[in-house]
Amino acid sequence: MNNSVINTARLLGAGLRALLVLTLVTGVIYPLVVTGIAQGLFNNKANGSEIKADGKVVGSSLIGQAYHLPLKEGQEIPEPDLKWFQGRPQNGLGTNSVNTRYKLILSGATNRSGDNEELIQWVKDAKAAVIKDNSVPGHTVKPSEVPADAVTSSGSGLDPNISPQYADLQVHRIAEQNGLPVAEVQKLVDEHTEGRTLGFIGEPRVNVLELNIALRELVAKS
Repeated sequence: MNNSVINTARLLGAGLRALLVLTLVTGVIYPLVVTGIAQGLFNNKANGSEIKADGKVVGSSLIGQAYHLPLKEGQEIPEPDLKWFQGRPQNGLGTNSVNTRYKLILSGATNRSGDNEELIQWVKDAKAAVIKDNSVPGHTVKPSEVPADAVTSSGSGLDPNISPQYADLQVHRIAEQNGLPVAEVQKLVDEHTEGRTLGFIGEPRVNVLELNIALRELVAKS
């Protein structure tokens, strides 16, 4: 009987010591080491790829933002603020009470097939809006100039980037809305156009938030 109690006590003691050691190693030491490495070598990415303006965090380079006018009375969907560069359509999950306009509770695509009538109508409406919004006196946008990313949401619905073609398409409207020379706005786009990662991965892109921060600084200077 005594031997049985002693053996049980030894097993419990060994189990408790193992629990404490593993808790210390996997619950304290390992997270601290991983966090330290991440902060030391990948500080920006570890902290959410933050973008700062005027010393304040204004967003992440990984998540898009909306640039809209305040909602009017009785209005459900805000109108775009045309003095800013606009990102991709943001209704990846459609309109619902949970996730609309880059709110980060959920993300996702439309999950509609290419021949879905509702999706086709969305694209047609988006294309018409892009042409209307970006056509200014002396410069009319042609339907053939509207790129796919101007009328379709991304797989996540949160894409922070647009193609250089879509950014270029908005240049004349931005120049007119902000009283800037077209050449200066085009130069801004060119300066913020990133090439393919490692020269062959992905497509050239423009981060809309970073571009709009630079635009605000240009407007302030002018």
